[in-house]
Amino acid sequence: MSPSTSWPVWPALVIVLVLTVLATSGCTVWRIGKAGELARRSEPLQHTPPEATLRLLIVGDSTGVGTGASSPQASLAGLLAQAYPRLQIDNRARDGATFAGVIEQLEAATARYDLVLVQAGGNDVIRLRKLDDVRADIERVATLARARGQRVLLMPAGNVGNAPFFFPPASWLMTSRARSLHGFVREAATRHQAAYINLFKDKAKDPFAQQPELNAADGLHPSDAGYRVWFDELMTQAQLAPVLAPAKAR
Repeated sequence: MSPSTSWPVWPALVIVLVLTVLATSGCTVWRIGKAGELARRSEPLQHTPPEATLRLLIVGDSTGVGTGASSPQASLAGLLAQAYPRLQIDNRARDGATFAGVIEQLEAATARYDLVLVQAGGNDVIRLRKLDDVRADIERVATLARARGQRVLLMPAGNVGNAPFFFPPASWLMTSRARSLHGFVREAATRHQAAYINLFKDKAKDPFAQQPELNAADGLHPSDAGYRVWFDELMTQAQLAPVLAPAKAR
């Protein structure tokens, strides 16, 4: 049985498990409040250099916004702007967005870009959205992104189950769902000739599980150091250095 059809058999049990963990863990309750605080303080970085040589569109959720970073400049978008001063960045990412929300962001973007970076998936995992719906939304996002950009970069959040925010058994469920989501994104990337940036790792090999300083105070979003890890993964896996070279400082 495929993952997309197995979960609906026991949704009530899933919800009970998640709610039990949240209700009985004071630490997690505190982190929920902290996550909301970080989201309220976050702001998507926009970069409009006067002599831009390349244009980048960012769409997605709080990870595209840069929630958890100490400032917009320390987010993934901010790191790109620092490394490539002549890169125009239009950032439409919004806290709380699912892949369905990313569809709306892309539909509202009518211009053509050199690159489109999609950072989403965590909310689809955490909110227990039907995996069949998530797969369909990912396919639509990939289609729209390809229509908007010459290069498409699909970068879903990593193994959500490894986030300090979650405890067993909820963490086990989140890992399973995150694995399914990454499979959907990988398939869509292949069909649409997009770059898939794989941040999913088992706990023993996940730097975010092994190095607490990579996580923000809410235990859910990356910290400054965490976004730096993501920046390195993006540059390496998508082989972006030669692509973005025209946007470096003169």
